[in-house]
Amino acid sequence: MTADRGGASSASGDVPTRGGPLAHPSFRWLLAARTTGILGNAVAPIALAFAVLDLTGSAADLGLVVAARSVANVAVLLFGGVIADRLPRDVVLVGASLAAAATQAVVAALVITGTATIPTLVVMSVLNGAVAAVSLPAAAALVPETVPADLLRPANALLRLGLNGGSIVGASAGAGLVAVIGPGWGLAVDAAGFALAGALYTRLRLPRRPRAAPEAGRSPSVLGDLRDGWQEFTRRSWVWIVVAQFAVLNAAFVGATTVLGPVVADDSFGRGAWGLVIAAQTGGLALGALIALRWRPRRGLAVGVGLMAVTAVPVATLGLAPQLPALIAAFALGGVALEIFAITWDQSLQSRIPREALARVYSYDMVGSFVAIPLGEVLVGPAAHVFGTPSTLVACAVVIVAASAAALAAPSVRRLTLDDTGGR
Repeated sequence: MTADRGGASSASGDVPTRGGPLAHPSFRWLLAARTTGILGNAVAPIALAFAVLDLTGSAADLGLVVAARSVANVAVLLFGGVIADRLPRDVVLVGASLAAAATQAVVAALVITGTATIPTLVVMSVLNGAVAAVSLPAAAALVPETVPADLLRPANALLRLGLNGGSIVGASAGAGLVAVIGPGWGLAVDAAGFALAGALYTRLRLPRRPRAAPEAGRSPSVLGDLRDGWQEFTRRSWVWIVVAQFAVLNAAFVGATTVLGPVVADDSFGRGAWGLVIAAQTGGLALGALIALRWRPRRGLAVGVGLMAVTAVPVATLGLAPQLPALIAAFALGGVALEIFAITWDQSLQSRIPREALARVYSYDMVGSFVAIPLGEVLVGPAAHVFGTPSTLVACAVVIVAASAAALAAPSVRRLTLDDTGGR
């Protein structure tokens, strides 16, 4: 299909490529909006956690509230891709940001006034997860509309730098806000961040995408759009192979680090130092984005897929050498590898998937990559009980390497280059 590049060379209608992504006004507003949104959103998990614990003191209640958001997010993601491909994506993001601001403002008001209950927080978490499911594919698919095709890699790197930096600053500020003024006001700050992001999205000036005409004898429908998106997702083997890799890899990595990581911390270097380990990973993500700004290997997808085997290093280190200096270095290294892959992956999808189907392909990517995470989180605990925590962590590391090697063995993954237009 000749539309694989989706006309990316005229993405933004702004000035030519000279000056980099920041020379394009639409990209600057997109960067500002997404960074602002993540600044506010990074406060929410901390504030919500302490709000629930202040309310009932129950970890089970906290798990219920958090799980409600995750389930709603995965359930709505595919429909979020349809919405983002049917409607102007900047309009979708304005609406989603304002809806997120409203839901978080309600939660903040409930917490501040002391009228929050677990059922109401669960309902609001479901709404928040659904709103996020609409915004995620739209935000990812919007990038090619703001810069020309040859600036996609530095544009994605800058966006990832903004997201990582916003996460670090937001989480740090969120902890301080919750400690000083309480979780309710922290959630109010989150709502304000979403509202400001919505205002920034209104400044985008993008050419309107023509809606693709339906095939003869077939009226457009949500199911039809989902089917078309699935065809675009499956017709390129490198796409679904990498998503399958991440279904396995995420289950192993997230299960190991989120469930067994705190267990290892409790048994060795302490809970307080676990925050330093996670911060090291975030710092590695930022470093990976900086590297990706300069390093542009021709077979970037193969490099990124191969580098994902490096994420086995922090998992194996947890099992074999759980000392703080080693873990900080290992998690930082894993963060670098993950970010280089993520930027290359975005560039590959944005330059080869037709514009009119890009958000739906992103939604299938997200669902496929996330769907097995709860399974990994559920299984690693019993496995550690039977086989021991170190053995389970080493097994998770082996699974990560095996999944990465299997994906790299696929010719369509190895042969894809950053400068070809062929869609496999």
